[in-house]
Amino acid sequence: MKENEIEIKIKNLIEKIRPYLINDGGNIEFIKYEDNIVYVKLTGACDGCPMLDITLKDGIEDLLINEIPEIKEVRNVS
Repeated sequence: MKENEIEIKIKNLIEKIRPYLINDGGNIEFIKYEDNIVYVKLTGACDGCPMLDITLKDGIEDLLINEIPEIKEVRNVS
């Protein structure tokens, strides 16, 4: 899969996740995909939430890696 195809797929998956985060007062923004790492910005209630790392690693990262094996990691940009 080409990098721009991966980016489109990442953005589509993020759109599926977004309503769940918004429901809890948060949000997610795609920043970039570079060197097999997805950079996102978690905002609203997500920013500074004690569950941020769990949401990021066990939720968002697991989903993206399961759908797009090229992804190695998801990082939050603060």
